[in-house]
Amino acid sequence: MARGVVTRAETPDDTIATRISRILADRIVSGAIEPGSRLRQDHIAAEFGTSHVPVREAFRRLEAQGLAISEPRRGVRVASFSLEEVKEVAEMRAALEGLALRHAAPHLTAAILEAAEAATKAGDLSRDVRSWEEANRRFHRLILTPCGMPRLLAAIDDLHAASARFLFASWQTQWEARTDHDHRAILAALRQGDIDTACGLLARHVRWIGQRPIDGPSGQRRKAFVVG
Repeated sequence: MARGVVTRAETPDDTIATRISRILADRIVSGAIEPGSRLRQDHIAAEFGTSHVPVREAFRRLEAQGLAISEPRRGVRVASFSLEEVKEVAEMRAALEGLALRHAAPHLTAAILEAAEAATKAGDLSRDVRSWEEANRRFHRLILTPCGMPRLLAAIDDLHAASARFLFASWQTQWEARTDHDHRAILAALRQGDIDTACGLLARHVRWIGQRPIDGPSGQRRKAFVVG
């Protein structure tokens, strides 16, 4: 073993914590657990039939993802978000996805680009926000994964989860199908070998944050985010 390198085997608690954090993250992202909701350690431990140890570790992982906040004497609650946070995530995605695409572009095959185009078409035909988000994320993963940089891709995955959360919070209903011209322009640039243009288009695409009024549950109009 290299000097100064410490490793340890994964324990059963680690495995349980991973499962709990993944399930809670999905509930938070999908809007099943609303922003500001308290995450009760004892209730979650009972639900998963475990002790408080893996639950606390799961909470730490959710905090690291920006999905939960720990407050002194108040416990852990689901993080809220603002337009400024949406913009921050968009800027981070633009920088990191541009870097990933620049490294991935030389390794993109015709088959990968065809699969990415199929994902775009699936998104265009989506009739609900969840299926659109899945198709959109599939497009981005397809063109970025060949960069071969797992830490970078993991960071991008976390940012996509944040983007999905913003989207689901606004668009549980009243979703409208739309044609993604940006995806097609990115694919056209990649097929032509114009990496600079493709990276520029991708950065602009993920930075764009649209807002449009929709009807809220009480009949009042409110603004909803549209992210790329």
